[in-house]
Amino acid sequence: MSQLYVICPAGSSSSTQECDCLAHRFGSAADHPDRRPRYTSDMTDEEWAVVRLALPVPAWMDGRGGRPESYCHRQMVDAIRYLVDNGIKWRAMPADFPPWDRVYAFFRRYRDNALVREFHDRLRDRVRRLEGRNAEPTAGIMDSQSVKADAVVGAGSRGFDGGKKVNGRKRHLVVDCLGLVLMVLVTSAATTEREAARGMLPTLREAFRKLRLVWADGGYTGHLVDWAAQKLGLTLEVVKRSDDTSGFTVLPRRWVVERTFAWLMRSRRLARDYERRPDSSETMILWSMTMVMSRRLARRTATRPQPDLARAA
Repeated sequence: MSQLYVICPAGSSSSTQECDCLAHRFGSAADHPDRRPRYTSDMTDEEWAVVRLALPVPAWMDGRGGRPESYCHRQMVDAIRYLVDNGIKWRAMPADFPPWDRVYAFFRRYRDNALVREFHDRLRDRVRRLEGRNAEPTAGIMDSQSVKADAVVGAGSRGFDGGKKVNGRKRHLVVDCLGLVLMVLVTSAATTEREAARGMLPTLREAFRKLRLVWADGGYTGHLVDWAAQKLGLTLEVVKRSDDTSGFTVLPRRWVVERTFAWLMRSRRLARDYERRPDSSETMILWSMTMVMSRRLARRTATRPQPDLARAA
Protein backbone atom coordinates (compact mmCIF):
# COMPACT_ATOMS: atom_id res chain seq x y z
CA MET A 1 0.00 0.00 0.00
CA SER A 2 1.38 3.40 -1.01
CA GLN A 3 2.37 5.69 1.84
CA LEU A 4 3.51 9.26 2.13
CA TYR A 5 6.55 10.69 3.86
CA VAL A 6 4.90 12.37 6.85
CA ILE A 7 6.53 14.74 9.29
CA CYS A 8 5.54 13.81 12.86
CA PRO A 9 6.54 15.13 16.27
CA ALA A 10 10.20 14.75 17.03
CA GLY A 11 11.35 11.63 18.80
CA SER A 12 15.03 11.32 17.99
CA SER A 13 17.54 9.93 20.45
CA SER A 14 19.99 12.67 19.42
CA SER A 15 20.25 16.02 21.12
CA THR A 16 20.75 18.17 18.01
CA GLN A 17 18.29 18.24 15.16
CA GLU A 18 19.12 20.39 12.17
CA CYS A 19 17.57 18.35 9.35
CA ASP A 20 13.89 17.40 9.22
CA CYS A 21 14.32 13.99 7.56
CA LEU A 22 12.98 10.91 9.33
CA ALA A 23 16.47 9.54 9.93
CA HIS A 24 17.23 12.68 11.98
CA ARG A 25 13.88 12.83 13.72
CA PHE A 26 13.52 9.18 14.66
CA GLY A 27 16.86 7.54 13.86
CA SER A 28 20.40 8.32 14.90
CA ALA A 29 21.45 10.36 11.86
CA ALA A 30 22.26 13.37 14.04
CA ASP A 31 25.11 11.36 15.56
CA HIS A 32 26.99 11.83 12.26
CA PRO A 33 28.39 15.17 11.07
CA ASP A 34 26.29 17.46 8.92
CA ARG A 35 27.48 18.72 5.54
CA ARG A 36 27.01 21.96 3.67
CA PRO A 37 25.68 21.80 0.08
CA ARG A 38 28.54 22.60 -2.28
CA TYR A 39 27.99 20.73 -5.55
CA THR A 40 25.69 21.66 -8.42
CA SER A 41 23.81 18.39 -7.94
CA ASP A 42 22.99 19.17 -4.29
CA MET A 43 19.40 20.03 -3.51
CA THR A 44 18.46 23.53 -2.47
CA ASP A 45 16.22 23.96 0.55
CA GLU A 46 13.25 24.53 -1.77
CA GLU A 47 14.05 21.37 -3.69
CA TRP A 48 14.50 19.33 -0.52
CA ALA A 49 11.07 20.49 0.66
CA VAL A 50 9.63 18.96 -2.53
CA VAL A 51 11.68 15.75 -2.32
CA ARG A 52 11.10 15.19 1.40
CA LEU A 53 7.34 14.92 0.94
CA ALA A 54 7.71 12.40 -1.91
CA LEU A 55 10.16 9.99 -0.27
CA PRO A 56 8.66 6.62 0.78
CA VAL A 57 8.36 5.83 4.47
CA PRO A 58 11.25 3.59 5.62
CA ALA A 59 10.35 0.01 6.55
CA TRP A 60 11.63 0.43 10.10
CA MET A 61 9.08 3.19 10.73
CA ASP A 62 6.23 1.09 9.37
CA GLY A 63 6.88 -1.96 11.54
CA ARG A 64 8.24 -4.02 8.63
CA GLY A 65 11.63 -4.77 10.15
CA GLY A 66 15.04 -3.20 10.04
CA ARG A 67 16.73 -0.83 12.43
CA PRO A 68 16.51 2.97 12.45
CA GLU A 69 18.79 4.56 9.88
CA SER A 70 22.02 6.26 10.90
CA TYR A 71 22.55 8.59 7.94
CA CYS A 72 20.62 11.64 6.84
CA HIS A 73 18.18 11.03 3.99
CA ARG A 74 19.01 14.36 2.43
CA GLN A 75 22.71 13.47 2.37
CA MET A 76 21.93 10.06 0.89
CA VAL A 77 19.80 11.54 -1.90
CA ASP A 78 22.43 14.20 -2.61
CA ALA A 79 25.13 11.51 -2.79
CA ILE A 80 23.18 9.46 -5.35
CA ARG A 81 22.42 12.59 -7.36
CA TYR A 82 26.13 13.45 -7.35
CA LEU A 83 27.01 9.98 -8.65
CA VAL A 84 24.35 10.07 -11.40
CA ASP A 85 25.12 13.64 -12.43
CA ASN A 86 28.92 13.33 -12.49
CA GLY A 87 29.34 9.68 -13.49
CA ILE A 88 31.82 8.71 -10.77
CA LYS A 89 32.55 5.25 -9.40
CA TRP A 90 30.87 4.25 -6.16
CA ARG A 91 34.22 4.06 -4.37
CA ALA A 92 35.07 7.59 -5.56
CA MET A 93 32.30 9.15 -3.48
CA PRO A 94 33.55 12.48 -2.00
CA ALA A 95 34.52 12.32 1.66
CA ASP A 96 31.90 14.84 2.80
CA PHE A 97 29.13 12.36 1.90
CA PRO A 98 28.35 9.25 3.98
CA PRO A 99 30.62 6.23 3.29
CA TRP A 100 30.16 4.89 -0.25
CA ASP A 101 29.02 1.45 0.90
CA ARG A 102 26.21 3.02 2.97
CA VAL A 103 25.13 5.13 0.01
CA TYR A 104 25.18 2.04 -2.22
CA ALA A 105 23.10 0.15 0.36
CA PHE A 106 20.53 2.98 0.23
CA PHE A 107 20.56 2.84 -3.60
CA ARG A 108 20.23 -0.95 -3.58
CA ARG A 109 17.29 -0.87 -1.15
CA TYR A 110 15.47 1.68 -3.32
CA ARG A 111 16.16 -0.46 -6.40
CA ASP A 112 15.23 -3.89 -5.01
CA ASN A 113 12.04 -2.73 -3.26
CA ALA A 114 10.80 -0.49 -6.12
CA LEU A 115 11.03 2.52 -3.79
CA VAL A 116 12.76 4.65 -6.44
CA ARG A 117 9.84 3.99 -8.80
CA GLU A 118 7.38 5.05 -6.09
CA PHE A 119 9.42 8.19 -5.41
CA HIS A 120 9.70 8.95 -9.13
CA ASP A 121 5.99 8.43 -9.78
CA ARG A 122 4.97 10.76 -6.95
CA LEU A 123 7.11 13.54 -8.41
CA ARG A 124 5.73 12.87 -11.89
CA ASP A 125 2.14 13.10 -10.63
CA ARG A 126 2.92 16.42 -8.94
CA VAL A 127 4.50 17.84 -12.11
CA ARG A 128 1.52 16.78 -14.20
CA ARG A 129 -0.94 18.39 -11.78
CA LEU A 130 1.16 21.56 -11.70
CA GLU A 131 0.89 21.70 -15.49
CA GLY A 132 -2.88 21.45 -15.26
CA ARG A 133 -3.12 17.80 -16.31
CA ASN A 134 -4.58 14.73 -14.67
CA ALA A 135 -2.14 12.54 -12.76
CA GLU A 136 -2.85 9.59 -15.08
CA PRO A 137 -2.07 10.17 -18.79
CA THR A 138 -4.22 9.10 -21.72
CA ALA A 139 -1.46 9.17 -24.36
CA GLY A 140 2.24 8.37 -24.52
CA ILE A 141 5.23 8.23 -26.84
CA MET A 142 7.52 5.20 -27.18
CA ASP A 143 11.09 5.00 -28.47
CA SER A 144 14.45 3.36 -27.77
CA GLN A 145 18.09 4.39 -27.47
CA SER A 146 21.12 2.15 -27.97
CA VAL A 147 24.20 2.94 -25.86
CA LYS A 148 27.62 1.38 -25.59
CA ALA A 149 28.22 -0.82 -22.57
CA ASP A 150 31.20 -0.83 -20.24
CA ALA A 151 33.40 -3.90 -19.80
CA VAL A 152 31.57 -4.81 -16.56
CA VAL A 153 28.39 -5.55 -18.54
CA GLY A 154 28.27 -9.31 -19.06
CA ALA A 155 27.50 -11.11 -22.29
CA GLY A 156 24.12 -12.21 -20.94
CA SER A 157 22.70 -8.67 -20.95
CA ARG A 158 24.51 -7.05 -23.87
CA GLY A 159 24.24 -7.41 -27.62
CA PHE A 160 24.84 -5.74 -30.97
CA ASP A 161 22.41 -3.32 -32.57
CA GLY A 162 23.00 -3.79 -36.29
CA GLY A 163 21.09 -0.67 -37.28
CA LYS A 164 22.93 1.69 -34.92
CA LYS A 165 26.22 -0.30 -34.99
CA VAL A 166 26.32 -0.26 -31.19
CA ASN A 167 27.58 -3.05 -28.94
CA GLY A 168 25.85 -2.64 -25.59
CA ARG A 169 22.36 -2.17 -24.23
CA LYS A 170 19.14 -0.57 -25.38
CA ARG A 171 16.92 1.73 -23.31
CA HIS A 172 13.22 1.53 -24.10
CA LEU A 173 11.13 4.45 -22.85
CA VAL A 174 7.48 5.34 -22.78
CA VAL A 175 6.88 8.98 -21.83
CA ASP A 176 3.82 11.17 -21.51
CA CYS A 177 3.14 14.28 -23.57
CA LEU A 178 5.34 16.34 -21.19
CA GLY A 179 8.30 14.00 -21.70
CA LEU A 180 8.04 12.47 -18.22
CA VAL A 181 8.87 8.78 -17.99
CA LEU A 182 5.95 6.37 -17.61
CA MET A 183 7.95 3.17 -18.06
CA VAL A 184 11.57 2.19 -18.70
CA LEU A 185 13.06 -1.14 -19.75
CA VAL A 186 16.76 -1.87 -20.34
CA THR A 187 17.60 -4.83 -22.56
CA SER A 188 20.39 -6.13 -24.75
CA ALA A 189 21.00 -3.90 -27.75
CA ALA A 190 20.10 -6.87 -29.96
CA THR A 191 16.48 -6.75 -28.72
CA THR A 192 14.20 -5.22 -31.34
CA GLU A 193 11.68 -2.51 -30.60
CA ARG A 194 8.76 -4.82 -31.34
CA GLU A 195 10.06 -7.51 -28.95
CA ALA A 196 10.47 -4.98 -26.14
CA ALA A 197 7.07 -3.41 -26.82
CA ARG A 198 5.30 -6.78 -26.50
CA GLY A 199 6.66 -7.04 -22.98
CA MET A 200 6.14 -3.39 -22.01
CA LEU A 201 2.69 -2.55 -23.35
CA PRO A 202 0.67 -5.04 -21.20
CA THR A 203 2.41 -3.77 -18.05
CA LEU A 204 1.93 -0.18 -19.16
CA ARG A 205 -1.76 -0.78 -19.85
CA GLU A 206 -2.17 -2.35 -16.42
CA ALA A 207 -0.45 0.56 -14.66
CA PHE A 208 -2.28 3.31 -16.58
CA ARG A 209 -5.89 2.30 -17.15
CA LYS A 210 -6.79 5.51 -18.97
CA LEU A 211 -4.00 5.17 -21.54
CA ARG A 212 -5.50 4.79 -25.01
CA LEU A 213 -2.93 6.08 -27.52
CA VAL A 214 0.80 5.56 -28.00
CA TRP A 215 2.85 7.23 -30.71
CA ALA A 216 5.95 5.42 -31.98
CA ASP A 217 8.45 5.39 -34.84
CA GLY A 218 8.81 3.02 -37.80
CA GLY A 219 10.54 0.36 -35.71
CA TYR A 220 7.19 -0.58 -34.15
CA THR A 221 5.29 -1.28 -37.39
CA GLY A 222 3.91 -4.66 -38.43
CA HIS A 223 1.76 -7.08 -36.45
CA LEU A 224 2.44 -5.13 -33.23
CA VAL A 225 -0.10 -2.47 -34.21
CA ASP A 226 -2.91 -5.01 -34.68
CA TRP A 227 -1.85 -6.99 -31.60
CA ALA A 228 -1.98 -3.88 -29.39
CA ALA A 229 -5.43 -2.96 -30.67
CA GLN A 230 -6.91 -6.45 -30.33
CA LYS A 231 -5.31 -7.63 -27.10
CA LEU A 232 -4.91 -4.38 -25.15
CA GLY A 233 -7.42 -1.98 -26.66
CA LEU A 234 -4.49 0.37 -27.31
CA THR A 235 -4.02 2.47 -30.43
CA LEU A 236 -0.40 2.34 -31.59
CA GLU A 237 0.09 5.15 -34.09
CA VAL A 238 3.33 5.08 -36.08
CA VAL A 239 4.78 8.49 -36.98
CA LYS A 240 6.99 7.90 -40.01
CA ARG A 241 9.65 10.09 -41.50
CA SER A 242 8.94 11.19 -45.07
CA ASP A 243 11.11 9.46 -47.70
CA ASP A 244 11.81 12.71 -49.56
CA THR A 245 13.04 14.52 -46.43
CA SER A 246 16.79 15.04 -45.96
CA GLY A 247 18.68 16.27 -42.92
CA PHE A 248 17.29 16.94 -39.47
CA THR A 249 13.51 17.19 -39.21
CA VAL A 250 11.33 17.61 -36.14
CA LEU A 251 8.71 14.87 -36.30
CA PRO A 252 5.32 15.38 -34.63
CA ARG A 253 5.08 13.80 -31.15
CA ARG A 254 8.34 11.88 -31.53
CA TRP A 255 10.39 14.93 -30.61
CA VAL A 256 9.01 14.70 -27.05
CA VAL A 257 10.70 11.37 -26.27
CA GLU A 258 13.86 12.49 -28.07
CA ARG A 259 14.00 15.47 -25.73
CA THR A 260 13.69 13.08 -22.78
CA PHE A 261 16.70 11.13 -24.04
CA ALA A 262 18.56 14.45 -24.25
CA TRP A 263 17.67 15.18 -20.61
CA LEU A 264 19.02 11.79 -19.59
CA MET A 265 22.27 12.20 -21.49
CA ARG A 266 23.06 15.28 -19.40
CA SER A 267 23.69 12.81 -16.55
CA ARG A 268 27.20 11.52 -17.11
CA ARG A 269 26.46 8.16 -15.50
CA LEU A 270 24.11 7.55 -18.45
CA ALA A 271 26.58 8.53 -21.18
CA ARG A 272 27.08 4.78 -21.57
CA ASP A 273 25.90 1.78 -19.59
CA TYR A 274 28.18 1.15 -16.59
CA GLU A 275 25.85 -1.12 -14.61
CA ARG A 276 26.28 -4.86 -14.19
CA ARG A 277 22.53 -5.40 -13.84
CA PRO A 278 19.86 -4.04 -16.22
CA ASP A 279 17.61 -3.09 -13.29
CA SER A 280 20.44 -0.91 -11.94
CA SER A 281 20.47 0.88 -15.30
CA GLU A 282 16.73 1.42 -15.06
CA THR A 283 17.16 2.78 -11.54
CA MET A 284 19.82 5.25 -12.71
CA ILE A 285 17.41 6.53 -15.35
CA LEU A 286 14.68 7.04 -12.76
CA TRP A 287 17.07 8.88 -10.42
CA SER A 288 18.11 11.14 -13.30
CA MET A 289 14.48 11.97 -14.02
CA THR A 290 13.80 12.74 -10.35
CA MET A 291 16.46 15.45 -10.62
CA VAL A 292 14.71 16.97 -13.63
CA MET A 293 11.30 16.92 -11.94
CA SER A 294 12.35 18.08 -8.46
CA ARG A 295 14.15 21.09 -9.94
CA ARG A 296 11.11 21.98 -12.02
CA LEU A 297 8.82 21.70 -9.01
CA ALA A 298 11.15 23.80 -6.86
CA ARG A 299 11.31 26.55 -9.50
CA ARG A 300 7.57 26.62 -10.00
CA THR A 301 6.92 26.65 -6.26
CA ALA A 302 9.39 29.51 -5.73
CA THR A 303 7.85 31.64 -8.51
CA ARG A 304 4.25 30.95 -7.59
CA PRO A 305 2.63 34.19 -6.36
CA GLN A 306 1.96 34.23 -2.62
CA PRO A 307 -1.54 35.14 -1.40
CA ASP A 308 -2.07 38.62 -0.04
CA LEU A 309 -2.92 37.82 3.58
CA ALA A 310 -3.71 41.43 4.45
CA ARG A 311 -6.23 41.72 1.62
CA ALA A 312 -7.71 38.33 2.48
CA ALA A 313 -8.22 39.50 6.08
